[in-house]
Amino acid sequence: MPIPSSLVELLRFRSHATDPSSRIPSDGRFDSTLTLAREGYEFIVNGCRRHASDVFETRLLLQPTICMRGADAARLFYDESKFVRADATPRRLRKTLLGEGGVHGLDGEAHRIRKRMFMSLMTPERIDAFADRLAIEWRTAIPLWERAERIVLLDEVEQLLCRAACKWSGVPLEPHDVRPRTADLAALMEGAGGTGIRHWRGRAARQRADAWIARLVHLVRAYELDVPESCALASIAWHRDPDGELLPPRVAAVEVLDVLRPIVAVARFVAFTALALHEHPSWRERIARGENGDTERFVHEVRRFYPFVPFVPARVRRDFEWRGYRFVEGTRALLDLYGTNHDPRAWDEPDRFAPDRFRQWGESPFDFVPQGGGDHHANHRCAGEWLTIAIMTTAADLLTRAMTYEVPTQDLRVSLTRIPAQPKSRVVVAKVRRAP
Repeated sequence: MPIPSSLVELLRFRSHATDPSSRIPSDGRFDSTLTLAREGYEFIVNGCRRHASDVFETRLLLQPTICMRGADAARLFYDESKFVRADATPRRLRKTLLGEGGVHGLDGEAHRIRKRMFMSLMTPERIDAFADRLAIEWRTAIPLWERAERIVLLDEVEQLLCRAACKWSGVPLEPHDVRPRTADLAALMEGAGGTGIRHWRGRAARQRADAWIARLVHLVRAYELDVPESCALASIAWHRDPDGELLPPRVAAVEVLDVLRPIVAVARFVAFTALALHEHPSWRERIARGENGDTERFVHEVRRFYPFVPFVPARVRRDFEWRGYRFVEGTRALLDLYGTNHDPRAWDEPDRFAPDRFRQWGESPFDFVPQGGGDHHANHRCAGEWLTIAIMTTAADLLTRAMTYEVPTQDLRVSLTRIPAQPKSRVVVAKVRRAP
């Protein structure tokens, strides 16, 4: 009778943990999954603080897991000779956030070829085109917001981004489908970080979204749906992997959703942008004046300061040592993005919102990692990071120059125990008016 893989992992971890040649600190718990649920974004930060180390070992979902934070750990984590992504993502994330067979789980040449396809969609011209599309959608929405007593900004921006993303990607979207498609795309991220009903809603949304896009891929390949050759839907539908074969329709659907889903998720960063403008009104004035570089520094600080993606996974490719620590082949590892962005060794007063810190930032790809680290083309850093910056920059300009509004009393706290994080009220604004 075969031994369950989880038991094999557990036995290997016990052997590793008692091996005197390994000096990775261990928290000694049988499993830390509930602790992660309680501590959220600060789980790895707290563990590193307890062990006075950038690395410690635990078990999550009964799997041995190495937790890492900091720029040096990020540099190691993105070394492809040390870590791989295959089979690193927990099943619950594949069933919600990421889907099955996408670029996130590829390594080596297969990853590079698939990543080149994504990066071809992120040219400066196409990013500018998306920003223009978003501005049109936003300005069109302002008269509707004027007629409402108040709006929930996060909800509204999710729909704006869904419409803009579909138009930009070549995905047809009827007006009556905007709300349900937006809800499904948002549920993929909600389900990834949630338990119970949030998780199962995410699973159901994944099934609906995969079926929706797979059907469109079939129509493109059958020449029954005419879309621009350069758009994401066409590029992915006709993409060929190293074996020369077209992607299976469901895998192609996952990759199209890897364009749409993250764009809708950026609505959280837009909500944090509005929150930062509210809590730091001097920056509202500076952005409205359009002084050189202010908006870019502000957007970078929003991405550094506020919680977005908490951790990213990989597996140890083969046994190696680093700083005297022994990393065992096949062990899952988590890099702490939030903790690295708040590492006091890289950032003075990391818990203070201070955009001007980016005047001196050296542009290291390993100390500022809100959407992953390393190189965009070679590593698993988010292909859409530049698009994210463009979206947030456009939103900051529109919030400060295209409209006026009031922020009524509400609960704007951001809990670090909720993944994905958001202002509790989702940012309610009232008395929206077009700017004079």
